[in-house]
Amino acid sequence: MHDVYLSIGSNIEPEKNIPKALELMDETDDLELLGISTFYITSPLGRPDQLPYRNGAVKIHSAHQLQQLKFDILRPIEERLGRKRTCDTYAPRPIDLDILLFDTIVQDTDEFEIPDPDIRIRAFVAIPLAELAPNLVLPDTNELLADLPLLQEELTEDVLLTRTLKERFNHE
Repeated sequence: MHDVYLSIGSNIEPEKNIPKALELMDETDDLELLGISTFYITSPLGRPDQLPYRNGAVKIHSAHQLQQLKFDILRPIEERLGRKRTCDTYAPRPIDLDILLFDTIVQDTDEFEIPDPDIRIRAFVAIPLAELAPNLVLPDTNELLADLPLLQEELTEDVLLTRTLKERFNHE
C-alpha cells in the first residue's frame, strides 16, 4: 500500500461535493481513507467574482500506482461530480482532487509534479497537509514541512464542514 496525501477543493456546492468525493474514494477498492484535515474557507485565486473555496487534505492508503490513481480513480470521481477541465486553470469547480505526495516519490513530468509545488506556495495546501503529517519531510528537498513559513498564515476554518466530514468518515 502507498501512503498518499491529496488536496481537496471545491467552490461549487462544496458542502455536497466534498463529502460525495470522499464517499466515492471510501467505496473504491484498494483505497483506504486514513485521515481528514480541517477544511478552510479561502478566496479564489485571481477571481474575486467567484464564490469562496473550501480546501483541505486527506491521507489515504492506496494499492494503485501513481498514474492509475490519478487517471483511473481521481479523475473519474471529478468527472462524476461535474468537473469539466478547460484551459482556464482558475475556473470554478465542483471538485478538485490533487495528489500532493505519493510515498517518497519525486517526479517532474508533463503528467506529474510530485511533491506538488503548491505545498510550498499555498497556505491552503500546506496547512491541512501539516495537520495530517506534522513531522513530514518533503522528499525532494528534505525540508521539514513544519518549518515552512507559510504555515504561520491565518486561515478561516469551516467548522461545520470539518465536523460533518470527520464524524461521517470517523476521523476525529
